[in-house]
Amino acid sequence: MRYLLRRVGFFLLTLWAALTLNFFLPHFMPGSPINTLRAQTKGRVSDAQLEQILTSFGYKPHENIFEQYIHYFGNMLTGNWGVSLGSSLGTPVSKLIGQALPWTLGLVGFTTVLAFLLGSLIGTIAAWRRGGIVDSVLPSVFVITSALPYFVVGLFLILFMTIDNTWLPSSGNYDTSIVPGFSPGFVGSIVKYAALPALTLLITSIGGWVLTMRNNMITTLAEDYIRMGRAKGLSDRKVMLNYAARNAFLPNLSGFAMSIGFVLTGAILVEKIFNYPGLGYQLYNAVNSIDYPMMQTLFMLFTVAVLGALLICDLVTVWLDPRTRAKG
Repeated sequence: MRYLLRRVGFFLLTLWAALTLNFFLPHFMPGSPINTLRAQTKGRVSDAQLEQILTSFGYKPHENIFEQYIHYFGNMLTGNWGVSLGSSLGTPVSKLIGQALPWTLGLVGFTTVLAFLLGSLIGTIAAWRRGGIVDSVLPSVFVITSALPYFVVGLFLILFMTIDNTWLPSSGNYDTSIVPGFSPGFVGSIVKYAALPALTLLITSIGGWVLTMRNNMITTLAEDYIRMGRAKGLSDRKVMLNYAARNAFLPNLSGFAMSIGFVLTGAILVEKIFNYPGLGYQLYNAVNSIDYPMMQTLFMLFTVAVLGALLICDLVTVWLDPRTRAKG
């Protein structure tokens, strides 16, 4: 219980610090919502009318920074995230996020879990059969792929899969000629349009899991209990999975939680390249249009996602590893 309370306290403190930075960072950016809205209206609306429009949307430029911070903090905690001040002027931020969230969860969530599981499996096999074909070829390949930028892989896939061969679409999230619904045609269209962005994220993220799991397995295989398992005459499969892989897998859990932040960062570029209407695409547009409410809400959601994943992984590690409970 002490360990649990300590981790929850750390979670709340970090969340407060992140939300505070989340408030101040957009205000340090050049430009302002008024200038952006003035450019959109091309000078047809006076500055006084622009300020009145923004005030009606919840943005109050005449409040001092402390008053804005208090209102911002209360709104973040209560879910009153205001309305967009960017290209979707006047639309509630919660509505825009609700429209984009399922696409990012499906794309980033599925790809991250798949890369984690495949990478851990390949790393386990490579370490168990050290010096074999899998260990000699795949880790070297994945070192290269993990160093490639997201946009380079994405553009290469567009060139090869769409422009040269027209195998897969490179823009959008589904075929607009199909009526949305739980039909095989619509689901197949979603999978088809998500293939290239998902493959981009998978190629650039799986290498880290392969190398990390391989190194963890090599260290674990040198432990005495592995020798004891082999001396008992246990099968290689049981020693590899139940003894070695299970213990080598634990450090990867914390890395998995931390990787969510990096994957979300990469998703911004990937969704922009493929015009995929997820949260990363929304954040890109919000930064370009100085949309404070949208930026702050998305940063807050990304922070909560990473911190929540770290907290869950800490608790799962305590549950799986009794040594952690003893240290706690």
